[in-house]
Amino acid sequence: MTTPGAPPVEYRTARPGDRAAIEALDGSFRTRTVFEVESSADGFALREVPVDPPLHKVFPPEEPDEPDEPGGAGGAGDAGEPQGDGTGHARTFVALDGGALCGFAAVRYAPWNRRLTVEDIEVAPAHRGRGIGRALMDLAAGFARERGAAHLWLEVSSVNAPAVHAYRRMGFSLCGLDTALYDGTSAAGERALYMSRPCG
Repeated sequence: MTTPGAPPVEYRTARPGDRAAIEALDGSFRTRTVFEVESSADGFALREVPVDPPLHKVFPPEEPDEPDEPGGAGGAGDAGEPQGDGTGHARTFVALDGGALCGFAAVRYAPWNRRLTVEDIEVAPAHRGRGIGRALMDLAAGFARERGAAHLWLEVSSVNAPAVHAYRRMGFSLCGLDTALYDGTSAAGERALYMSRPCG
């Protein structure tokens, strides 16, 4: 909820001075449900199940992308650069409330398949439920249209049910999954869910 008389949240492209605030943003979440992936010989099915006690997930600090992995899976690697990677295909948008950074979205366009990947999108817990995530996604969609993207695509953990529901409200639908992506990491046991939506 917006406080009456409070200045509106400001949205703009990230600047180099935003990097520290982006890296310090609290992207943790709490959830009372998670998605389980059930596999069979013919495919997979998702089932939302309750968890008790509720899950509180805190993400480890981002590791830099490997040089041979343009785009990576993290998102904040180019976040402090106004134009991202120098090709014009990466962009980071930020949300500021009273001058303090309260959210960001880092995106990258791939010309070969006309896909805009939402590499990272986060809103600080105290600012959730105010439409900030949707506004950042709208900026990403506008950038996608400028680049001629056919669709937006993102990856989300199966335990992040609040994000899955939020993305569905924004028009995303499940388009795939990976049951082994997080093996060998602190998120082992979670499943990677892939979601997309048309650019239009």
